This record gives sequence, structure tokens and C-alpha cells, in this order.
Amino acid sequence: MGAEASRARGLAGQSSRRSPTVGHVNSQTTPPDDGASLDGGLRTSRPPASFVPVHRWVIDSLGELSALRHALQDQINTRDHAATDRDLGQVAQDLVLVASELATNAIRHGRPPTIVQLLQDGPRFLLTVADRDLGSEPRIAGDRPPGEGGFGLQIARRLSREVGWYRTDAVKVIWAEIGA
Repeated sequence: MGAEASRARGLAGQSSRRSPTVGHVNSQTTPPDDGASLDGGLRTSRPPASFVPVHRWVIDSLGELSALRHALQDQINTRDHAATDRDLGQVAQDLVLVASELATNAIRHGRPPTIVQLLQDGPRFLLTVADRDLGSEPRIAGDRPPGEGGFGLQIARRLSREVGWYRTDAVKVIWAEIGA
């Protein structure tokens, strides 16, 4: 975890076949026809629909994050038909770091349970993290001194092809697409 934390600090300093949902989309936050509106710099949109579910985890505490990271690593290595003890490729490392950051945000700032889901479409992966706090919106940290936190969404944006969020009538979902 030392290398992962070091990488996160470094990044923070730099400027069905459908995706998972629980409940129905809240019409008040459904994106406009152009597919993207901005809210605090984070896209309000649904992820691409081409991804298929791989695995789902439900976590309730920060103490469960280590097990999530290991299980996610195992899932990615299995999908890549590789041994679980091999060094992760860059895509897998990025997925594990983004999952950890988004799940930490959901646990700290959302309402339990936190639902993490991994989906795949060929070499691309989609990670979704949902919580039951419908009253808040994800915010990207502004200019903050190092060590004051708030960089999880920035890290996700830098490591992912796309990052977005949406609400249903039951959950708020943050998603990140990572891969070739």
C-alpha cells in the first residue's frame, strides 16, 4: 500500500448488459439529451451500456477496503487469465486505486451500504460505486494544500478514460471507465 499511497499523493498534486442501477432513475437528475452536464467538474451521465457485470461487493466500513482491493485484484487477474500473484498491469493498478478512492469517499461521505461493482467490455473495465446518500453530489476538490484530503475524484479523473455520476430513486452512483 505504500507505493499506492505515494502514487495517489503524486497524482493529487497534479493539475443485464446495462450498467448497474438500483431503483429507477430520478428524473430530476437525469442528464439532458447531450449526455453530459457538468456539476463541480464531474460529468452527470450514465456510463456506456456495453459493459457486462463481473463481480459485486457490498462494504460498510473502511476496514473492508483492503479485502476489496485484494478481491478486485483477483477478479482482474482472472479476467486476464493470469496468475493472482503476478504484478498487476497498469490498467489493473489503476482500477484498484480508483476503487479504493471512490469506495473510501462513499463510506466517509455517503450512507451505507457502499456497493462496488466491476463490469467489463473487452479490454475496458467499468467500476461503479453506489451509496444511499441522495442528498449530496460528488464534488471535486479545489485548491487544497497537500495532506488535507479531497483528492479521490481528481485521482479517478486522471486515471480513467471517463468518470461520471448519476442518481436513481435509491442510490447515487459514481462510475469510472478504465482500460484500452
